[in-house]
Amino acid sequence: MAASERAGGRNQLRVGRLVKAHGLKGGLKVELYTDDPAGRFFVGAEFTLQVPEASPWHGKTITVREYRVMNGSSVVFFDDVEDRTAAEGLVKAILWIDQDDDIDEPEDDAWYDHQLTGLDVVRDGVVVGRVIRVEHLPAQDLLIVRPTSGSGEVMVPFVSAIVPTVEVAAGRIVVTPPAGLFEDLEEEAPEAAAEASETAPEAADQDAPGAD
Repeated sequence: MAASERAGGRNQLRVGRLVKAHGLKGGLKVELYTDDPAGRFFVGAEFTLQVPEASPWHGKTITVREYRVMNGSSVVFFDDVEDRTAAEGLVKAILWIDQDDDIDEPEDDAWYDHQLTGLDVVRDGVVVGRVIRVEHLPAQDLLIVRPTSGSGEVMVPFVSAIVPTVEVAAGRIVVTPPAGLFEDLEEEAPEAAAEASETAPEAADQDAPGAD
């Protein structure tokens, strides 16, 4: 899980995503990105909302009224969300909480964006790129990687199945990407070089002094 340094220089942790309205009294099922839901979703806990700019909730915070585990699912109720219609307006919202470094213990699988940016990306013992930024999307975080060969950027889902190891102190992450994620770019580079070498003599002939 990637944490983030958001507006105003604050360190924040992404702790959940609201995935579905539950019941008729404003409940919402939450996909957890924390190992301590009871410690995060206590009554009175306040979250910053990540929602589209068109949402009436944009730029607002939200406060927990109640947290329950129902049929194996985490369900949260918020102040001022009293019915299903209001809850549906919050589906896909991401919940962020300010982290006090003097109080909060870092979670085992949470890193700040600045810790990830600049790390080498290693596959099968070979450096294949470098992380240039982190993007936080409603479904998941993405590591944006600049490959060592080829051009462009590679979007790597920041999930344990694809990024099993993060070693900040060693300056690297280990990836096990699906076939084709980096290979396509590696194949493009030789093809582009070959095309350039084929056209170079023609350009030289055209530009040579005395050419007709």
